[in-house]
Amino acid sequence: MALKATIFKVDLQVSDMDRHYYENHPLTLAQHPSETDERLMIRVLTFALFAHERLEFTRGLSTIDEPDLWQKSLTGEIEHWIELGLPDAKRLGKACGRSQQVHVVTYAGRNASLWWEKIQPDLQRFKNLAVINIPAADVEVLTGLASRNLELQCMIQDGAVFLTCGETQLQIQPERWMEPAV
Repeated sequence: MALKATIFKVDLQVSDMDRHYYENHPLTLAQHPSETDERLMIRVLTFALFAHERLEFTRGLSTIDEPDLWQKSLTGEIEHWIELGLPDAKRLGKACGRSQQVHVVTYAGRNASLWWEKIQPDLQRFKNLAVINIPAADVEVLTGLASRNLELQCMIQDGAVFLTCGETQLQIQPERWMEPAV
């Protein structure tokens, strides 16, 4: 018998001072049986970082032709392709060719650093690519917030992310490893 996804409901309030974006997003996320709470919470954080009225989660782990999140134009063109984890250069090249803007959000601690050292030279040719790393210590605390019903307030200012969930407050400073050339 196949295992079913676990459904998470997240009420995400985003106040992004850097982009002047202020909105509430009621999110429903399906956690694939093989997905960890860590990856699920990174998906929520990533949504907050790039929040937009047309940003959406894709079908996820079960679909290789889609990123983890994307934003499409009203005509269906991919405006923003967002990958999580440690994708290979070939996949990122394909993404850069299909989308106006591509972001990779890494969160795997030492493995992310090793991936970056190895892949960085291959990525320099992609002008619409950015790479962001979430420090391992921050990921661990973020993962502790995982709950099937979650109310999360997110304020972004000067690149720093301030999260509040009940009595818990967390500050995350994403590391910008690569910025787009355009």
